[in-house]
Amino acid sequence: MGDRDLRISDAEREHVGRLLQRAVGLGMLSLGEFTERMDTVLASKTRGELNAVLIDLPGIRLVGQPAPQQQRFVKPPHAPVPHPAAAPRTNATGDVIRSRLSNTTRKGPWHVAPTMLLDNIFGGVTLDFTQAIMSTQVVEIRMNDNFSSLTLIVPAEATVDLNGLDLIGSSVNNKVRTGPPIGPLHLVVHGRIRFGSVTAKHPFAAHWRKFMHGM
Repeated sequence: MGDRDLRISDAEREHVGRLLQRAVGLGMLSLGEFTERMDTVLASKTRGELNAVLIDLPGIRLVGQPAPQQQRFVKPPHAPVPHPAAAPRTNATGDVIRSRLSNTTRKGPWHVAPTMLLDNIFGGVTLDFTQAIMSTQVVEIRMNDNFSSLTLIVPAEATVDLNGLDLIGSSVNNKVRTGPPIGPLHLVVHGRIRFGSVTAKHPFAAHWRKFMHGM
């Protein structure tokens, strides 16, 4: 059995994901190409399949190969820089937050749609619902994020369900109450996160009041 047929680990997949991220930053890959290659990385089972996404990228060592002497990942002159996507689109029933290499924050009296779609690469999204204007009690959040983070800030009476998430090299931290809708807001979050994180929490003031009442 050759090296190409050896099975790979999640750590190797994550390593290749970081190499592809670097290639995007150097202008070697477009964001569309990055997404396609990440799909291949996540589906790969052997080193041969995994290395196929790196073979045409100069200066990158393939998985399982020794590092050559004095090999460097050199930035080519005048490398094109990927531009962020257009502003999120909103319609009557759903809201789309799509970002590339960017951070997005919604807070204050913003209007919350019944359904939200998050499609982010190398970004961070913060959704603060403490002063948001709700049209429904239950809000569905669908995720398709890569190398991104989501922070949900909810009022004290809210509940958050994060059980429908498909995690690949990612983490979830739910600091609020879960379960069925019993208050003015119930968030249902599901979808896929690759090498990212989701955190649901109350605002700092709510934690402070809870601490003071417990004294």
